[in-house]
Amino acid sequence: MAAGTFYRVIQSDRFGDAVAVSETLVRLVETVTAYILVGLFAVGVFDLGLVILELTLSGRITEASEVVDLIDTALLLLIIVEIYQTLVAYIQKNEPKLVVRTVIYAGVIAMVRKIIVFQTGDYASATDALVVASSYTLILVGLGALLFVNYRVSWEKEETTGTENGGGDTG
Repeated sequence: MAAGTFYRVIQSDRFGDAVAVSETLVRLVETVTAYILVGLFAVGVFDLGLVILELTLSGRITEASEVVDLIDTALLLLIIVEIYQTLVAYIQKNEPKLVVRTVIYAGVIAMVRKIIVFQTGDYASATDALVVASSYTLILVGLGALLFVNYRVSWEKEETTGTENGGGDTG
């Protein structure tokens, strides 16, 4: 008897209206989040430009540590872009494999960023540094394998359906 009441409530117009309102609110929050990411990216690009200008004027633009810091910042900005693209793909309800591909891209960029700024002197021992470096390598190889599988699925779909790019590409 309780199950019948539950199904009548779910099928009622009031319940449907409540769900529609919650879906609208979720879409609104997703859209606001996308604009926040655009703002973060804009501030980051502006800040990167200021840092480059400062380093150029001071003559430190050619120092290795400064170049690594610039690359680190640029890769962080690319991660923001990938997260934004993931959010937009999700909001637009794109094909799941395209959303997954964008998430994998963000992961690859994040790991490359970690590898570029990796310094063995940041760790208590050489063993600790080796464990971290091995972990980074394992994660990067795993992400590469996921990306390969994602593309492979796209290729197989193209061959069976005759479509290009498996329905589109975000990256």
